[in-house]
Amino acid sequence: MTPFNIHSAHRLSKLFLLTPLFLTPLMAAAAPLEIEVVVDVPKQQNQIAFVPFAGDTVMSPIISSDLNHTELKVTSENLPQQPRSSSELSGTLPVWQSIGIPYLVVGSTSTNRGKVTTNYEVIEVKSGRILAGKQSLTANNNKESMRYASHVIADKVYELITGIPGDFSGRIAYIEETGGGKDKVSKLMVMDADGENARAITEVPGSIFSPAWSPDGNRIAYSVQRDKSYPVIYIQSVSGGGATPITPFPGNNLNPSFSPDGSKILFSSSFEGSADIYEINSNGSGLRKIIDWPSIEMHPNYAPDGKSFLFTSGRGNENKPQIYRYEFGSGRTTKLSSSGYATSPQFNSDGSQIAFLNGRDPAIMNSNGTGAAKVGNTGIDEAPSFSPNGKRVVYVSKQGGEGILTIKSLESGDSFNVPVKGTARSPVWSASPK
Repeated sequence: MTPFNIHSAHRLSKLFLLTPLFLTPLMAAAAPLEIEVVVDVPKQQNQIAFVPFAGDTVMSPIISSDLNHTELKVTSENLPQQPRSSSELSGTLPVWQSIGIPYLVVGSTSTNRGKVTTNYEVIEVKSGRILAGKQSLTANNNKESMRYASHVIADKVYELITGIPGDFSGRIAYIEETGGGKDKVSKLMVMDADGENARAITEVPGSIFSPAWSPDGNRIAYSVQRDKSYPVIYIQSVSGGGATPITPFPGNNLNPSFSPDGSKILFSSSFEGSADIYEINSNGSGLRKIIDWPSIEMHPNYAPDGKSFLFTSGRGNENKPQIYRYEFGSGRTTKLSSSGYATSPQFNSDGSQIAFLNGRDPAIMNSNGTGAAKVGNTGIDEAPSFSPNGKRVVYVSKQGGEGILTIKSLESGDSFNVPVKGTARSPVWSASPK
C-alpha cells in the first residue's frame, strides 16, 4: 500500500496497527490495517548536540567551542530536552533521532572539598549506545585547572567520535615582538589551543627565535639574541624558573628540535664557519656535528621515530633552499622538496606529512616530498606548525595590517584568528602536557 508521505527527505518509518471503532462482521474478520508513516528527519550540518552540563557555567562553553573549531560542528540550540545523563533519555530517544544529529553529549558537575568532578556521556543517537560508557574527570576548583579539564574532556569527546585523539589540551608557543632596533623587546608567549589564556614565559631586550617544545610539553627550547651578541639556545620550563643555556659558544645557534625522548637537541650553528647541523644532549654535553656541507644548513627537525631528521640546505643554490632528510643509521641524505624555495620543515605526529614554508606561504606535503599544497596565502616568511593529531595547523597571517595567529582545520578548511600585540612569530604547537 502507498504510505502517507510526510515530506520527502530522510525517513524514519514505523508501523502502526489501526483497529476501527465500529466493525462489520466482514471487517472484523479482516487483518489489522497497516499504515507506514514516513517522518522527515532534516539534514543536519551539526554532528554533535551538546547539552550544557548541569551545575556548570565554566566548562561547557569551552568544550563546545573546542569541538566547534573542528569538522565536528556543535549545537546547543533548540534541543528537545536538557538531560544530564543517558538515563533521562528513557522514552525520548526517538525524538532525538528525529532531529538527525548523530551524537549527543550530556553530563553534570559536582563540587566537593575544592574539587570539581564532571561525569559525562557521548551517546550515538541512532542506536542509543553510550560510547565507551560513562566518563569522569576530577579537577581542582580553580580557573586554570577547570580550563585545562575542559580541553581534556573535549579531547576525549573528539576521540570517542572520530577514533583520533583530540588536540585541544596541547598549547601553542609563539614570539611576540614590539619596538625595533635597540628598542626591540621580545616575549615568548604560551596560550591554550583555543587562543585563550595567553601568558609570557620570558621577556628579553632583543630577539627570540624558533621555539621548540619538548615531547612531554613541559619545556621549551629557543634562541635569544641580545644587542651585539650571537644567538644562544636556552631551555626553560613552561611552569617557570630560570632558563638554562646549552650553547655557550660563539656562532649563530638557532632552530632547536627535541628528540622524541627529550634527551637530545638538534640545532644549526655557525660556530665553526658556515651554518651546519649539530646534535647535543639536552643538558649541554656531548656536542657532535652531523651535517658538514659547505653550504648553509638550518631548521633541523627530528622524525617522530627519532631515526631521521629534516633540514634545510642551500646546497647548489643558497637563494633557493630546499628540504632534505638525513637518516641516522646509514648517513644517507635525500632531497624532498622541489619548489623554488622551501624551508622550515616540521613533521606531523606520525611522520606522514611535513609542514613547511613554500616561498612566502605556509604549505604541507607528504613525507616523501609529493603532494605539496599551500594552506594559506599569507606572504609572510613564517612556516605552519601541526597540531598534535595533525588535523589542524597554526601559522602567522595578517588582518588589517596587523599580525595575527591563524588556526585552521585541515579537515573542514575552517579557520579562526587570534589577535596578538605587536608582531607574531614562529608559532609551534605542543603535545598535551604529561
